[in-house]
Amino acid sequence: MKLLRYGDRGKEKPGVEFEGIRFDCSKFFKDWDREFFNTGGIEQLKKVLSTETLNNIKETKRWGAPIARPGMVICVGLNYSDHAKESNMDVPSEPILFMKPTNTVSGPFDPVIIPDDAEKVDWEVELGIVIGRDIYKLTDETEAEEAIAGYTIVNDLSERHFQLERGGQWVKGKGCPGFCPVGPYLVTKDEIEDVLNLKMTTDIGEERVQDGSTSTMVFSPAYIVHYISQFMMLEAGDLISTGTPPGVGLGMTPARFLKAGETTTLSIEGLGEQSQYFRTMPRM
Repeated sequence: MKLLRYGDRGKEKPGVEFEGIRFDCSKFFKDWDREFFNTGGIEQLKKVLSTETLNNIKETKRWGAPIARPGMVICVGLNYSDHAKESNMDVPSEPILFMKPTNTVSGPFDPVIIPDDAEKVDWEVELGIVIGRDIYKLTDETEAEEAIAGYTIVNDLSERHFQLERGGQWVKGKGCPGFCPVGPYLVTKDEIEDVLNLKMTTDIGEERVQDGSTSTMVFSPAYIVHYISQFMMLEAGDLISTGTPPGVGLGMTPARFLKAGETTTLSIEGLGEQSQYFRTMPRM
């Protein structure tokens, strides 16, 4: 199944796409949120789709992130061997973890504002994991796999000057408003034949800058979920962004960063496509 949300920011309604047609699910479900996932919502949704008549979604001006604001957005750094190489960094022996503020989560086609003091805004196409139930200290990767609700696309936007040149942890470069576009869909894991063999791309305008695959992941999704659960509780609906393949602006010679007026388009095989237009901060 492909879960989606649509409507104005803060007023999104839950929906699904089935056989290329989008349907409104708000008559049966409040939202795709922690409560939905924790109470067997995926199975309930399957039943609704097989027994109920749903209204088509009329054309809308905005598609939201396919999950409600999660309790946590946790990210994995340097999780692609070829990206670690382009960054001149060693492949980590354990997952490198950092956070993005949950208020960075935005729709897959929302415009992104470049802050006035930003100097080095970078792109990163990433496979996102959505957690399907509350978990803590899982016993093994099999249990972790069972706890995954599905997958989505994340653009882990980064301001490299804030991240790398202002001291402290990476989170300063990850937390600008709108710096976590998600979607367009949450695709349930039963629709993904091999999560470790998905093509991933990023284009800026007509230029392809990232052309990678989840096959070069250092740590698999199941390993990551099991690993993180050893240190903290993950709640249903939480989002894990699992790292990016090579082709980011920081790794280019010379380095290249996003400018106002440019558009990024990101895709992951089986998960759809998202796109963002970058603009300057509006004057008051």
